[in-house]
Amino acid sequence: MNRILAFTFSFMLLGISQIVFAQNAANENENASVLHQNGQIYLVVLVLLTIFAGIIFYLIRLEKKLNKLEKKEN
Repeated sequence: MNRILAFTFSFMLLGISQIVFAQNAANENENASVLHQNGQIYLVVLVLLTIFAGIIFYLIRLEKKLNKLEKKEN
């Protein structure tokens, strides 16, 4: 029973994702050109890089703390 539900759920998600991608394909070129015209594409890239750098920094800090705890435990 669980396999049937899982298969049905995954099939539904696959179908929904296809609809969403089909709708976004038409607007993709228009959105990109508007961002390039206004110069806002650089702001979007800056925000994404900031978020990515924050995640990397957090993971490195977490790894150092875990290493300290492991050394302390041993």
